[in-house]
Amino acid sequence: MAGINEKAPLVIKVGGALLKSTESLDLFFGALRRALTASPRKTVIVHGGGCFVDNLMKLLGRATVKKHGLRVTPEEDIPYIAGALAGTANKILMARAVAAGFSPAGLSLSDGGLCEIAESGMDLGAVGEAAPGNPGLLSLILNGSDCLPLISSIGITPDGRLMNVNADDAAMAVAEMLSADLALLSDVPGILDADGKVIPEITADGADSLVKNGVISGGMEVKVRSALKVAESLGRPVSVAGWKDTEGLMTLASGGYVGTAVKM
Repeated sequence: MAGINEKAPLVIKVGGALLKSTESLDLFFGALRRALTASPRKTVIVHGGGCFVDNLMKLLGRATVKKHGLRVTPEEDIPYIAGALAGTANKILMARAVAAGFSPAGLSLSDGGLCEIAESGMDLGAVGEAAPGNPGLLSLILNGSDCLPLISSIGITPDGRLMNVNADDAAMAVAEMLSADLALLSDVPGILDADGKVIPEITADGADSLVKNGVISGGMEVKVRSALKVAESLGRPVSVAGWKDTEGLMTLASGGYVGTAVKM
């Protein structure tokens, strides 16, 4: 498949079962280290961490509810969720990145005004939407150091309210801000058809058809919608792929697509 702009930064979103396993994280960061050594490229990682939130909510005896693939976040729960994502998940990722030889910089969506955060308005509680903000801090890190930014999907509104932002949408905002290429990595190797096979390429019309037929739903629908928005904004495809394909990281670093290429 045709390559993408090798000079553009690369934003990789990770989450799901990857964050549950130290062994998986070590494989991921080890493969990423090899890929970026062979094909150097400014890279940013944006992460979720729903598994940590689910575990904490269970320990606290609080219910976990999702609507349209998004986590409902009551105002009274946001301090705990922020701690799980910007704290536990971020620092565990940093620890494994350090072990792989990286110099990570742990950030949130609001550090240095990276993203503009607003309440979603979808009756989900303290759930926010992210829009591109000030790239100054992130550009300074990328251009002035060898650090690997690791950004949690917690943001803060202008009036100082903590917000839980869907990590796919967060990665989309960061990619738009940097005019970067975007890869959304999850537990599945790409967008699957009705037979469970990876679709090499997909457009908005194809995605709409799969959503209508129930083939794409829940979290994957959110992921595909985010990918379509970025593909339209940047004028180039977005990769939706699986983190288990460690060889795919070499392809991304060298300017190619992996999994499903989402196109407008």
